[in-house]
Amino acid sequence: MRLLLVEDDPMIGAGVQRGLRQDGYTVDWARDGAAAELALANGVYELILLDLGLPRKGGLELLSGLRRAGVTLPVLIITARDSVADRVKGLDAGADDYLVKPFDLDELSARVRALTRRKSGRATPLIEAGALSLDPAAHAVTLEGRPVALSKREFSLLHALMKQPGVPMSRARIEESLYGWDEEIESNAIEVHIHSLRRKLGASRIRNVRGVGYMVTDEP
Repeated sequence: MRLLLVEDDPMIGAGVQRGLRQDGYTVDWARDGAAAELALANGVYELILLDLGLPRKGGLELLSGLRRAGVTLPVLIITARDSVADRVKGLDAGADDYLVKPFDLDELSARVRALTRRKSGRATPLIEAGALSLDPAAHAVTLEGRPVALSKREFSLLHALMKQPGVPMSRARIEESLYGWDEEIESNAIEVHIHSLRRKLGASRIRNVRGVGYMVTDEP
């Protein structure tokens, strides 16, 4: 899952980016509102982590502009502004959640999971496709009740595919979801990870739709 962090404080930004990456997220970091606006034009993100006191374009201005333009991405405000009036203003501007600094990274991750779960229309944290089950919070995968050991990249790839089981995801879209600005992508990286997942889960559970992409099925 690829997130956009919009934060001008170098210490907070580095800490949040590092913590979320350790949780398996792909995190791009924009240092001001104008840079964030340019980044969002690519349409590759699933959630925005937005500070309010930003240079060049403030967080509320950026958020209001996105909502006026019809952008429905979940937005989690992360800010030191802790008054009730500030919270109301942020939520009324279109934010989906509001977290006051300083915050615990575990809570931040939990809020990110809750927002993305709500966006996908799921009421429970587990994502299932037949006998295959994925728990984003525990970073755990089970097949027919038995745990399956996956690397971070394999888990992220499977998570991306399982969010829409039965719907093919193109190679380009997978790469956009898994790799950020500062990461190089080897030409056959996706195929290598797909091969590994098929070996661990069974070849029929990840289908290659020729000319379209890959998808998870509920077939044994």
